[in-house]
Amino acid sequence: MKTIRMVDLKSQYEKIKEEVNFGIQEVIDSTAFIKGGKVVDFQQQMESYLGVKHVVPVGNGTDALQISLMVLGLKPGDEVIIPTFTFVATAEVAVLLGLTPVLVDVDTNFCLSIEAVKKAITPRTKAIVPVHLFGQNADMDSLMAIANEYNLFVVEDACQSIGSVYTFANGSTKFSGCMGNLGCTSFFPSKNLGCFGDGGAIFTNDDRLAAEIRSVANHGMKVRYHHDRVGVNSRLDSIQAAILGVKLKYLDQYIVSRQTAANFYDNDFDGCADVIIPQRNPYSTHVFHQYTLILNDIDRNALQSWLAEKGVPSMVYYPVPLHLQKAYQSERYRKGNFPVAEMLSASVLSLPMHTELDIEQLTFITTMVKEGIKANKRS
Repeated sequence: MKTIRMVDLKSQYEKIKEEVNFGIQEVIDSTAFIKGGKVVDFQQQMESYLGVKHVVPVGNGTDALQISLMVLGLKPGDEVIIPTFTFVATAEVAVLLGLTPVLVDVDTNFCLSIEAVKKAITPRTKAIVPVHLFGQNADMDSLMAIANEYNLFVVEDACQSIGSVYTFANGSTKFSGCMGNLGCTSFFPSKNLGCFGDGGAIFTNDDRLAAEIRSVANHGMKVRYHHDRVGVNSRLDSIQAAILGVKLKYLDQYIVSRQTAANFYDNDFDGCADVIIPQRNPYSTHVFHQYTLILNDIDRNALQSWLAEKGVPSMVYYPVPLHLQKAYQSERYRKGNFPVAEMLSASVLSLPMHTELDIEQLTFITTMVKEGIKANKRS
């Protein structure tokens, strides 16, 4: 059996090696390393794939989130609703811009609680940032209805959900990141669509916002050396674009591979009272950036160590919710405020999930997890 890895980028690369190497060599031969033709080509490929009017490539997913908030005309002190169970970047960029992140609880599907969002709205609320965590979309029908009622912006954090499809109540469908005012994604190497370094993009159907995003990402310029606003320097380089252009052709195939692995996990853990398998939202396809179990009365640290000894890696995303992080603690938040997020942080465990998992590996993983659970029950 091959060595089991949380993410097997090497095996994935070997299958597309010739195409990737050819694309990289084309960039080297052209010497157009920044804003070269490969960036434009990839941008257009993404626009076509997603059915969205504008894709603006940027330096990374965090930049995508920050730039998105920068172009909305928000003022210091304006409130942005963010889930407390997420990667820190979602709140980090808001704080850096002088905005107030209003943290709210999630549901056991790992996405924003609609009721929590409703309760968090105040006259200072200006935006909602739903995080489509682990690979499936939040309840966008409800969130868009709330946004329309209160005249709020919606900035989708689709950094883990590229390729996921949302079906609205009226039967129409859209890709993750293409439903709100703006959508953000990351091309970090371990993402479902990942490059060989850092990269990200912003999606929108709004011409004005797209123009502002391009300006902000280019030092605030629309005309060279004329700076209309304070901006940043954030761009996807040509080599990364060449790699992503190749991998985008295989994204649907990668999604099916991940879903196949997830289905195996689901079936093999069926009836196991000690774990809760990931919920599948009926309105969203799941692209399984992560396959995350909720453990019932299991010593997670002991289980992780036990699995590691058997050659099965695992990860905890995220062990401390944002409201309990030192950098984001405030008088408004206390332990116990967000019981679902706190429960998840204490009990989630993510198993290996990537495009190269085979039946032998999957069988070994689930067997070891079930044996490890028996050996590490608290009661």
